[in-house]
Amino acid sequence: MSEFDAYTLQDPSSSMTATVVPQAGMVVTSFADGDDEFLGQRRGLDAYITAGKTMGIPILYPWANRLSASKYGINGAVVTLTPGTGGVRTDEHGVPLHGVLAAYPGWLVTERSESSLTAVLDFGGTPRLLASFPFPHVLTQRVSLQDRTLTVETTVMPTTAASVPLCYGYHPYLQVPGVPRAQWVLETPAMRHVLVDNWGLPTGAHEEWAATSDALGDTHYDDGFDQVPEGAVFALSGGGRRIEVTYVKGYPAAQLFAPGNDDVVGIEPMTAPTDSLRRGGYRFANAGKPEKTAFTISVSRH
Repeated sequence: MSEFDAYTLQDPSSSMTATVVPQAGMVVTSFADGDDEFLGQRRGLDAYITAGKTMGIPILYPWANRLSASKYGINGAVVTLTPGTGGVRTDEHGVPLHGVLAAYPGWLVTERSESSLTAVLDFGGTPRLLASFPFPHVLTQRVSLQDRTLTVETTVMPTTAASVPLCYGYHPYLQVPGVPRAQWVLETPAMRHVLVDNWGLPTGAHEEWAATSDALGDTHYDDGFDQVPEGAVFALSGGGRRIEVTYVKGYPAAQLFAPGNDDVVGIEPMTAPTDSLRRGGYRFANAGKPEKTAFTISVSRH
């Protein structure tokens, strides 16, 4: 098991706990009520640290999901990503996947209480990170637990005159403990379905997606969406439990991931759709003006 320090947050109003490991990329490894674990453990923390195999709630930064090539352009300049260096990982097709912060050890804890943890990462002071994303800024993540609700707040603060592209996201792997996957009910809001090719990259086509509430059954998902309303609520329920993911602020895109080989559902809040760092259309954090996003995960009985 990893020797990295794990911080356990305690909800002051319930028996819920959450565990965060700052030295492993500020990954949230557990969100539990006693022995009932609501985050998918997948291959575990060690596999995340050694091979970037995601679990729990990892940050996908500075881009979420895939890029269609190993180069992207900003204001006439071209950034070349080198797979295997600077934190760049690729999928089975060789395209960059999930950014450069998988299990990154450089987070500095700045504030800690019984129910919250804040850590920062200075991109501007880290040449390894700037090589893949040359936009100096301070990234702040705050994880807090209150009223059976886990809140993840992220702030991007430019430290030079250069604006910082916002194309990141998170990948909460959720599970309903003690209930077979086929019986889980997945609820999604009305949004727009982003159609993709067989590499999982957007084709440029879209279709409307009506609000849904259906048993998961044997359905598999690896689907992207945009036009997600601010404050949208996704939910996964079963066995009298309901897990809600609320896109509180700054997440107009989403990815749903429900693989056939693992009993988890990923409900991924994203600041921009897949491949936006290459395609454009994303927002920026501008000089002197921090950009903050937030999402929550809550557990209730119904």
